[in-house]
Amino acid sequence: MKLERLYYLFLELYGPQGWWPVDVEYHLSRGTDPRDEVIIGAVLTQNTSWKNVEKALENLKREGELSLSFVRWSNEEKLKELIKPAGFYNLKATRLKHVAEFFNPTERVCWVERDELLRVEGIGRETADAILLYAGNRLSFVIDKYTQRFMKRFMGIDGNYEKLRLFFQSNLPEDLQVYKEFHALIDEHAKRFCRSTPLCGECPLNSFCLSASPSS
Repeated sequence: MKLERLYYLFLELYGPQGWWPVDVEYHLSRGTDPRDEVIIGAVLTQNTSWKNVEKALENLKREGELSLSFVRWSNEEKLKELIKPAGFYNLKATRLKHVAEFFNPTERVCWVERDELLRVEGIGRETADAILLYAGNRLSFVIDKYTQRFMKRFMGIDGNYEKLRLFFQSNLPEDLQVYKEFHALIDEHAKRFCRSTPLCGECPLNSFCLSASPSS
C-alpha cells in the first residue's frame, strides 16, 4: 500500500488530530509565542506520556509563564518543581535551559539546520524533527516508537530512525499538513490497535497488514 493512500485511510478512520496542541488563547492574552510551547513540550515529552506533559505545561502557565524567556531567566530549582509531572525533571530542566538559550530568538527555528539542532544538548532526532515540523513548519517527518513498530508490522520495514524518515519523506507529497497529521494519526492507530500486544482481530486495517489477517 502506498503511504499516501494509508494517510487518507487513517484520516477517514480517525479524523484530523490537530497535532501539535497549542493553547492559542493563552499566548494571545500573554503576548507569548505559541512556538515556544511546542519547543518546550517537545523536550518535556521525552520518555513520558503526553498527559504528564500537559500537567507540567499547566504548571508553567499557572505559576510561571509558558515561554522560552521564562525558562531562560527562571530559577532552575523553581523550573524543576513546575515540570516535575513530566518526569526526569532534573535532566529536563537542564535540557530546557540549553534549548531556550539556543532558540533565542524563537524565530531561529525557521532557519536552523537540523544538524546544528542535533548538536544541542538534550535534543535527539525525534525531538529535533518535532521542533522543526511543528514549531518551524519545516518538512521534517517525525519518527517515534509507535511509527517504528507500526511500519515493521504493517509494511515489513524494520529500519532505523533515518531510514524510516527518508522512506516517509521520499514517498509523501511535500505537504506540511500531511506530515503533521500523518505522524499523529499513526500514533493514534498504534495506541488503539497496534499496541505492544496488537489487537489485530479488531484492527480496521488488518486485511492490508503483512503481520495480521482478518481472522487473527
